[in-house]
Amino acid sequence: MVRTVAFDALDPAAHEDALGKVFAEGDVDMVLLAFGTLGDQAHDERDPEAAVRVAQTNYTGAVSAGLVCAGALQAQGHGSLVVLSSVAGERARRANFIYGSSKAGLDAFAQGLGDALHGTGVHVMVVRPGFVRTRMTAGLPEAPLATTPEAVAAAVELGLRRRAETVWVPGALRVVMSALRHLPRGLFRRLPV
Repeated sequence: MVRTVAFDALDPAAHEDALGKVFAEGDVDMVLLAFGTLGDQAHDERDPEAAVRVAQTNYTGAVSAGLVCAGALQAQGHGSLVVLSSVAGERARRANFIYGSSKAGLDAFAQGLGDALHGTGVHVMVVRPGFVRTRMTAGLPEAPLATTPEAVAAAVELGLRRRAETVWVPGALRVVMSALRHLPRGLFRRLPV
């Protein structure tokens, strides 16, 4: 059975109540933490409050929800927490550094949470998709190695079967991002990314 719970990422005080209702119904095998906002980089650079909303939604909202779910999974002694991060968190780009920095924080948080829960029966898996064709990216120029929600779902399923800690979608992005992460900053600035 799949259960979707609506909650406001910007209202961490309500997370325990909203998510607690799901866990009160019985054991949960898998939680997919998949929410966020891209924002508008050009606008958000001029509007710090808008930039903060992106960061609070993508990072602090996810930290709060992630800790609530992790605690509930740990209390039941099993389950997986799948955290949808982004390749944007691997290295901030000029074109979307507000979004990228929030995903970098989320990614680091999820990795640390996975380490903290190691040996408890709870599995944390970080998913790093590239450009996914969704409502969030509608109207943006197509990116190399773009993917679909269906491909991300298939990669999540395979990652869960393998009990992977990190999943890249598509897999080729692992190599691409490794190269970009190690590129000297002066060269990286000149890339059309």
